[in-house]
Amino acid sequence: MLAKNPKDSKTTITDLVLPSETNPIGNMFGGELLARMDRAASIAARRHSRRIVVTASVNHVAFNKMIPVGSVVTVEAKVSRAFNSSMEVFMDVWLEDRESGMRTKANEGIYTFVAVDEIGHPVPVPPLVPETELEKERFEAALRRKQLSLVLAGKMPPQKATELKALFD
Repeated sequence: MLAKNPKDSKTTITDLVLPSETNPIGNMFGGELLARMDRAASIAARRHSRRIVVTASVNHVAFNKMIPVGSVVTVEAKVSRAFNSSMEVFMDVWLEDRESGMRTKANEGIYTFVAVDEIGHPVPVPPLVPETELEKERFEAALRRKQLSLVLAGKMPPQKATELKALFD
């Protein structure tokens, strides 16, 4: 299986925040943003794996800035690391200023997807080779997040995670 680069999975979704997608004070519902992020991330994971993908977990979401009604919101997603059948997808959420057009980072998130066959069994995915410094940082951090997740789930003893980390340092 040939390795791919994060840019091969890059997905950008831009949309307007409508009144029906906001809370009583006029800011986008968190769940609405999560859904948009899930769609962008699933497309990125599918582009990387070229398989059916399912959301395995929402690992991290930071709601750093409120997103008011009428805003133009862009979700940029890229696979940050591929494991056996799973892929971590990192997303940046950008808010476009209505008057200047300047973009500022509003939020970010990390989801995990699993590639499956037509009956839902996990299938292998191509390895990922990061290119930029940011991609390399996210690639390394993805391994630590996966190890922590396995430790917290009781699927890996803490000392094993420490041993594995030493192999990659």
